[in-house]
Amino acid sequence: MSDVRTCPTCGAKAKYKEKENIITFTAVQDQDAFKKIGQLKKAMDKFKAKAEALEKELLELKLKQ
Repeated sequence: MSDVRTCPTCGAKAKYKEKENIITFTAVQDQDAFKKIGQLKKAMDKFKAKAEALEKELLELKLKQ
């Protein structure tokens, strides 16, 4: 994931890069943010599905006892 920091010049959120002791800030574009949000939503959905499956399995194991 990108290193996001506050730009010292304008105070906005920006991608921070340091290459050969040269520091650059690149403004975060809306499309970048939407892409990251989409990735996070997919990851959360996968985690939620796994958690629900584990809860169901745990309930079945408790009922068998």
